[in-house]
Amino acid sequence: MKFGVIVFPGSNCDRDVAMVSRDLLQQPTRMIWHEDSDLSDLDVVILPGGFSYGDYLRCGAIARFSPAMQATIEHAKQGKFVLGICNGFQVLTEAGLLPGALMRNRDLHFVCDRVPLKVERNDLPWTQHYQSGQVITLPIAHGEGCYYADRDTLAELEDNQQVLFRYATPAGNPSPDANPNGSLNNIAGICNRQGNVLGMMPHPERASDPALGNTDGLGLFKGLLSVLVEA
Repeated sequence: MKFGVIVFPGSNCDRDVAMVSRDLLQQPTRMIWHEDSDLSDLDVVILPGGFSYGDYLRCGAIARFSPAMQATIEHAKQGKFVLGICNGFQVLTEAGLLPGALMRNRDLHFVCDRVPLKVERNDLPWTQHYQSGQVITLPIAHGEGCYYADRDTLAELEDNQQVLFRYATPAGNPSPDANPNGSLNNIAGICNRQGNVLGMMPHPERASDPALGNTDGLGLFKGLLSVLVEA
């Protein structure tokens, strides 16, 4: 199956993602320059972490207007898979593919750490290689990772089980002490109603290579690949 990784000016995690899809999973992977608009050959589009367009105005605010992002919106409307990681999550909210917004961290500091996450459900391609309720550990690195949405939107996300990953203690308790950035409801990753678009602040690609001592993130990519191979 073919993966595409969008490269914005200021992206700095694009090669990390490509290493997972191309080198670890042995799948064809194309780097997509932000000015490209033909994604017709791709099964999965990934928006990587970084600082797209320098994060001027707001994180992801300029990237949403790029030709590659407009094509990504059409890709998602066709039911194809889209993954936004960190800055990519911010871009997805700016583009309207996911609800809510990512704001400055609660303590107004950049946070770089490894954090426990609770997998809320495993009946979607993204999480089928995990157990529901399983706690995994993924790296985070962001200054604007505080997820915010109004009360009605939060209620819809919870009612529709669109929260896939939640900051939690190692025991799986989503307590305020386990929340590194102040995200409402301890939200670390959400999907759209259809389940084909996922945005998350933690970096699964940085916990995929056994050489790094943690492969908790690889399950996300393997789960997606399993569905694509079966299709």
